[in-house]
Amino acid sequence: MLTKGDDFPLHQSAEPIAFAGTDRNFYDRYFFNGYSPDGSVFFAAAMGFYPQLGIVDAAFCVLVDGVQHNLRASRRSAGERLDLAVGPIAITIDAPLEVVTLRITPNDGPLAAVLTFTGRHFPIEEPRFTRRNGTRLFMDYTRMTQNGHWSGWLAVDGARVPIDNDWAGTRDRSWGIRPVGAAEPQPPPQGNFHQFFWLWTPCNFADRSLFFHSNDDGEGTPWNRRAVLVGANGGERHYADPGFAAEWQPGMRRLTRLTADFDASTRLALTPSGPLFAMSGLGYTHPVWGHGFDHGELEVAHDSLPEAERAWGNPLAMHVQALVHAELTDGDRSERGVGVLEQLFVGPHAPTGLTGLMDPVA
Repeated sequence: MLTKGDDFPLHQSAEPIAFAGTDRNFYDRYFFNGYSPDGSVFFAAAMGFYPQLGIVDAAFCVLVDGVQHNLRASRRSAGERLDLAVGPIAITIDAPLEVVTLRITPNDGPLAAVLTFTGRHFPIEEPRFTRRNGTRLFMDYTRMTQNGHWSGWLAVDGARVPIDNDWAGTRDRSWGIRPVGAAEPQPPPQGNFHQFFWLWTPCNFADRSLFFHSNDDGEGTPWNRRAVLVGANGGERHYADPGFAAEWQPGMRRLTRLTADFDASTRLALTPSGPLFAMSGLGYTHPVWGHGFDHGELEVAHDSLPEAERAWGNPLAMHVQALVHAELTDGDRSERGVGVLEQLFVGPHAPTGLTGLMDPVA
């Protein structure tokens, strides 16, 4: 099967580009978020390709005035990997690794936008994420992440919001193996994963970017953890084994503060500062619009989540991103910035006191 990608020098094997190895869970994904300087508007977008499933899906969400508006789209791909449009949602790569434009054409729902992301630095490559469930490969993927600024406009119910360089945000690209599409007919004998602890904290400061993430097992041992500080000149400082401390909202699995010590003189402190964004709007853990589900030749849908429906206890709001005030101490230098604290905590985590599957903090 030949597709447009075969005319570019991108092959990694003797197969045409349409064939991505043998694992049905192979995926190739774009993610974006952005926020106004005062935090009153937050938006996010994603597009995922699932070559072995023949599906591509996308979503665009805007959180404003306490309501999260979600636009979702899915289509069959016929193996084509270079058609970066799903219904009203389209991506253009203006300058690879530097500039990307996201377009949301007017549709039956409330959302429309033309948004251009310009990177502040060369993307960082996070450590490869590899995790097995017994003998079965559960995750094996690579991700690059980049902070930047936005320009353009977005509209909700026809009210247009201009966006200038003061709007910051983050984008990432990841590809490899993750569970996608319909559930497997025969899970591993020990069952599917019942523990997943995930923190991700891209932060924007005046002339630097900071990234910290941690995947921990139930004992609190990190199986993937890294911090990276990127300077104005693009130089990177990597910290392989930072430690962190979490402060929790009573009676739930949501953070009121996170501090991370990268070394003896470098510390990050994050304090949530606004409404929470539910990642289910982008398909994460969504029972109907999960990643890679087959909705036919083309399907477009809209829904919304008011603040009350993003409260703790709703399964659609267990995986969230929170806008945060960020404080960075680096030797004698202290600075304040903004960023996002992504949180997904399933199962136990001994150091922070989490027990059971979704039991709240005691």
